[in-house]
Amino acid sequence: MKKPFAVVMAAMMVAGMMAGCSSKPQETTAAATETETIAAETTAAETEAESKAEAKADLGEQSILVAAAASLKNAYEDELIPMFEEQYPGVTVEGTYDSSGKLQTQIEEGLEADVFMSAATKQMKALDDEGMIASDTIVNLLENKIVLIVPTGSDSKIDSFEKIGDAASIALGDPESVPAGQYAKEALTNLNVWDSIQDKVSFGTNVTEVLNQVAAASADAGIVYATDAASKADQVTVVAEAPEESLEKKVIYPVAVVKATAHEDAAKAFVDFLQTPEAIAVFESYGFVAAE
Repeated sequence: MKKPFAVVMAAMMVAGMMAGCSSKPQETTAAATETETIAAETTAAETEAESKAEAKADLGEQSILVAAAASLKNAYEDELIPMFEEQYPGVTVEGTYDSSGKLQTQIEEGLEADVFMSAATKQMKALDDEGMIASDTIVNLLENKIVLIVPTGSDSKIDSFEKIGDAASIALGDPESVPAGQYAKEALTNLNVWDSIQDKVSFGTNVTEVLNQVAAASADAGIVYATDAASKADQVTVVAEAPEESLEKKVIYPVAVVKATAHEDAAKAFVDFLQTPEAIAVFESYGFVAAE
């Protein structure tokens, strides 16, 4: 016997209401779970932020010495060191800048540096081989380029490394201690130019000397890093970049903690800071490129 239509409809409505009521606890449970997840993530983020703040506070009052290649001075002094000191208010950073070879020798002779950053891997490797670097902290941080420059406004027709011999006077870093000079010698030797220019060359004790000689027109041409040329763009003109085939390796800047440091935590914090996106952006603004 068929049930009356009204009875069937009433039954369907009751079933629908019951289904609706039964779904509400599920929705409530899902919402509660989502809320708990967000709360847990927020707590984790707050805990991480607190941990970082505590770590910074734990560094206390101390001073570290950074021995860095001369080509890094502007980026360090103008921006990076102030940035680091703002993040770590108790830590004072002092910089000493010269050719990487000279800094290597000074560290070997007892310079109490906490961090070393060279303009070539050669000096870093030498100190590491001597047991003077915390090997696990070494990072190949930056890459630079080797460029040929002339005084701005000169009527020089030099437009390639092969033509550097056309200059009456040439400024180069001393290959014995200056990485920029070592790269210059390597490039010019591979281009069969090195031997023919020796009577025209004056050697600087660091790359900044070379840059200043050309900027003052004391030398008709010189070879420096692209970043150095950029720092005096109104006084020197880049006429060529070292041909890729003339250099055996890329111009890499490694950084590391000096093993004898008495401020290991602050030194490591500084090396870590240099690897942050914010610090790399500063380096790039000075013409460096993050090493791959």
